[in-house]
Amino acid sequence: LFGKANKAVEKLDRESIAHTGLNTTDFEILEALLHKGPLTINSIGKKILLTSGSMTAAVNRLEKRKLVERVQDPADGRRYYLHLTKTGLKLIRSAYRNHSENLMAIFSCLNEKEREDFARLLKKLGKHAAKLDGD
Repeated sequence: LFGKANKAVEKLDRESIAHTGLNTTDFEILEALLHKGPLTINSIGKKILLTSGSMTAAVNRLEKRKLVERVQDPADGRRYYLHLTKTGLKLIRSAYRNHSENLMAIFSCLNEKEREDFARLLKKLGKHAAKLDGD
């Protein structure tokens, strides 16, 4: 039941960003930067559950498209922060707006109380699953 619902939502979710030319991973990275501001590559990887190698490949793709830039931390030259470029900011703002509207349409079958309950229960389930996994 959960898996089937997840696949249906995920399919619509991917379709909502397909016109941008971004894949889900690239969208998640840009979305994190949009909402959190500049972040280290490592911290983004932890937030969106990507390995270091996958993050490097994704950042390289996004840099090639001039959507992000790496900025060396002046206090620690080994650390780099990702920043959205003007092009990246424009793209993710538009993509996120479309994405949000799509999610609102998906969840419109639930009333406000049901959406609140659903969000609360998903958080509870996620925390429990993380605890079982040892995180």
